[in-house]
Amino acid sequence: MKDLGNQVAYWNGVGATKTFTHPVDHGWLAEVARDARILDYGCGYGRVTAELKDRGFSEVSGADPSPGLIERGRRARPDLRLDVLQSPPTLPHASASLDVVLLFAVLTCVPDDAAQRALVTELIRVLAPGGLLYVSDMLLQDDERNRDRYIAHTRRFGTPYGVFATEDGAVCRHHNIAELRALVADLDLVAERRIDVVTMNGHRSQGVQLLARKR
Repeated sequence: MKDLGNQVAYWNGVGATKTFTHPVDHGWLAEVARDARILDYGCGYGRVTAELKDRGFSEVSGADPSPGLIERGRRARPDLRLDVLQSPPTLPHASASLDVVLLFAVLTCVPDDAAQRALVTELIRVLAPGGLLYVSDMLLQDDERNRDRYIAHTRRFGTPYGVFATEDGAVCRHHNIAELRALVADLDLVAERRIDVVTMNGHRSQGVQLLARKR
């Protein structure tokens, strides 16, 4: 498998029609100022961006590598600031210029280890000291369907256990919780919770959310 850090063609096509469902725990953001500088990285069509703006956050923006998803978001909510990432994961923001970054169901779409590490490193760069990284992603599933496809993909391509191909052409990843904790190990873990979510293809699955603070 090549270029597992970038699947823009998928997200510009069938991926641009998907519905995303990871919930925001607004209690985790209760102490964040309404004028805090917030970035929804991998915002898709801006679902979470819109939810935060509707909650009164005035300096929230979204960014995503997929022009198709960004265009969908702009049509639905022209009041949002949604930008296409030209060279992901690189951001145009100065170092220490953001107070909160949200990373919702993004790592599952970036199956490659090195690409995941590069992404999180970039997000830590743009966070100010004391800033928050809010991650929501997918855990390894225990059902037979998922176990079979994890094993099949690993045997065929040598990818980490948990990587799989969807029937409509995406390559995704489910994670051992230790893998996600390791990605944010340079931050202070503030909170963690398990969630139930419906995937973009309609399967009920187990996920996790992590809230981490930059030292």
